[in-house]
Amino acid sequence: MDWLMGKSKTKPNGKKPPAEEKKQYLEPEFTKIRVVDFDLKELVVLPREIDLNEWLASNTTTFFNLINLQYSTISEFCTGDTCQAMTACNTIYYWYDERGKKTKCTAPQYVDFVMSLCQKLVTDEEIFPTKYGKEFPNSFESLVKKICRYLFHVLAHLYWAHFKETVALDLQGHLNTLYAHFIVFVREFNLVDPKETCIMDDLSEILCTPAPPPPAQAPSSSAPASAPSPSSQNHVTER
Repeated sequence: MDWLMGKSKTKPNGKKPPAEEKKQYLEPEFTKIRVVDFDLKELVVLPREIDLNEWLASNTTTFFNLINLQYSTISEFCTGDTCQAMTACNTIYYWYDERGKKTKCTAPQYVDFVMSLCQKLVTDEEIFPTKYGKEFPNSFESLVKKICRYLFHVLAHLYWAHFKETVALDLQGHLNTLYAHFIVFVREFNLVDPKETCIMDDLSEILCTPAPPPPAQAPSSSAPASAPSPSSQNHVTER
């Protein structure tokens, strides 16, 4: 079934959501933790020799797999009792079928809809062709945008509802890097409307802004001026 997304700023029962809670994921002690130490934009720019649709297909499939994996790490904490609605900040997402019928669902149900739909699309040879010479359909870009919009909802929910569990599992660095990589990608190719992602702009601006280079260290009398600083040898940067 082809699903459409809907969102609202009220709970399914009509009550307004509670006042916005403190966003733990914005605290510097957490936002500085990443698993890469380079500009993510270098990873998303279309290589000259690669077809645009091939690039979109490859990256979209990768993000689907990674976000699905990231969600699976906390899925036992995302239940119908703990997450009675698919929330992110003060937004609650609903599903509508192709006839416009509104579907009330819990967060785990919503995520299951997302992952099932994405799995169906990325494994469909008519939509994501893998054989040489096979053409992409005219609807390909719109379907990629749909997938990315849904995957953003899952990432937003992970931060909003399950960041504490992510920290407890020491996976915040992976989540931060995955989120930043995804946002830089969808911005590069205009795959998600900024009005959709604006609820997480505060986090996006922190994680997607390249960190300034570390200040140069003055040479000491006990070490030659050409000696590399310890930070230049690290593969994981805490910013």
